Amino acid sequence: MLQNVIYTVIGLGVLALIGWGAWGFFSASEVALWIRTVIGVIGAGFLILLGIAIRDRMKKAKTDKFKEVEK
Repeated sequence: MLQNVIYTVIGLGVLALIGWGAWGFFSASEVALWIRTVIGVIGAGFLILLGIAIRDRMKKAKTDKFKEVEK
């Protein structure tokens, strides 16, 4: 239980740092607009693929025949 709370806090901290870095990158006028656009499209594609993978994993976990089996 406590381990899950710690993982959540660490994850939120990492997400905050990533958000802060992304904000600085996308608001920097020194970086060309086309580079910011390409990086944004790559990041959006990665997030979409991650969401699809998580959704598929959750669907398969519901129909897993061996989830009651102990390792």
